[in-house]
Amino acid sequence: MASPTLLLMSSSRAGNSAYLEPYIESITALCQQRKILFIPYAGVGMSNADYTARVQAALAPAGLTVEGIETSADPIAAIKSAEAILVGGGNTFNLLYTLYQQQLLDPIRQAVASGTPYLGWSAGSNIAGLSIRTTNDMPIVEPPSFAALALVPFQLNPHYTDYQPAGFHGETRDQRLQEFMVIAPTTPVLAIPEGTYLIVNDGHMHYHGNQPGYVFLNGDKQPLHPQQDCSQWLGAAPTV
Repeated sequence: MASPTLLLMSSSRAGNSAYLEPYIESITALCQQRKILFIPYAGVGMSNADYTARVQAALAPAGLTVEGIETSADPIAAIKSAEAILVGGGNTFNLLYTLYQQQLLDPIRQAVASGTPYLGWSAGSNIAGLSIRTTNDMPIVEPPSFAALALVPFQLNPHYTDYQPAGFHGETRDQRLQEFMVIAPTTPVLAIPEGTYLIVNDGHMHYHGNQPGYVFLNGDKQPLHPQQDCSQWLGAAPTV
């Protein structure tokens, strides 16, 4: 069984960047000349074909070839033959619901275990973790389970920010993640701000970006610094 190769991105943009611009170099380095199979199921409000076309346009200048899974008559076979798998952001619940519906979770796990690179941003990163219980999204559909791909033995919280507008009395992101730690204190949550990402390769994991991320565990919040080796979280005990 091969060590997984993963690129887990927080968002499709950072600040005023162009679409996927902050990650083009990393996507190119990971995929090289591989044809990328794109999974657009998190997109709500646009067709799968339109979502795929948007990603194709963003990655074409880098010489990357992208094919949408929606063009395949047999999505399971498409996963099995994929050279790289890219999963887009949007609504995490809709994404996981559709993956369960299409019976694609196990084929994706098997492909990644066999060495196929997995790349995702936002919802696509969320489902790489143990479950989607730390997503920011509204549950607009109900998947059979919150259990996700478990390509890494921790939870993810993309788009992380603890910003609270003046006069706003709802919970901050930190308060929501504190609630999760009350329920699951031994399950790490890696919170990654927009423009940051995790690379897993050869059994190691590094955090990249221009601002710190955080690990929430056992009631504590620990910083992740840019370029930091955070491979210790790959050895976390999987707890759903």
